[in-house]
Amino acid sequence: METVERLIRSTQQLLWERGYVGTSPKAIQAAADAGQGSMYHHFSGKAELAKAAIERSATELSAAAEEQLSAPGTAVERIARYLERDRQVLKGCRIGRLTADPDVMADPALRAPVEATFRRIRERLAEILAEGNQAGEFPETLDPVATAATVAAVLQGGYVLARAANDDEPFDQAVRGMVQLLQGVAS
Repeated sequence: METVERLIRSTQQLLWERGYVGTSPKAIQAAADAGQGSMYHHFSGKAELAKAAIERSATELSAAAEEQLSAPGTAVERIARYLERDRQVLKGCRIGRLTADPDVMADPALRAPVEATFRRIRERLAEILAEGNQAGEFPETLDPVATAATVAAVLQGGYVLARAANDDEPFDQAVRGMVQLLQGVAS
């Protein structure tokens, strides 16, 4: 693996585990087995490297979501697959955890891929829910945009509840509850 790839991968992992403030250039270099010169040869500093890592995490998260959301099936089946996919629940969402990091949220360049990822996932969920509306799967009164926001909020809230309890079960309950609600609304 090339040095730049090791730096990005290591930064992704450290941001997930420690957040931006807890991720020092020295920790990145140690995790990537790269020297200071190598890091600064490829990136102007921690912020540029963090931006690359956040963008990579955002791309990977979006691709994983799209894998379930674009598969065949009803709207409920596709959203259920997305919600129920295997996750490292107690570590939290790679992107969602960044919203609690004040340094990431204060920096427009670092915040932009976080916001764009959640916007795209909500939009994609809304598209699928609208398809379900058009197919007669849901009542016409179902608001795809509001329901998509609810699905995203339940998923992110499930991570928070699980981390607070140090147990996957609150996350699993939130997901099961959301799937049951969607199934109950579907005709």
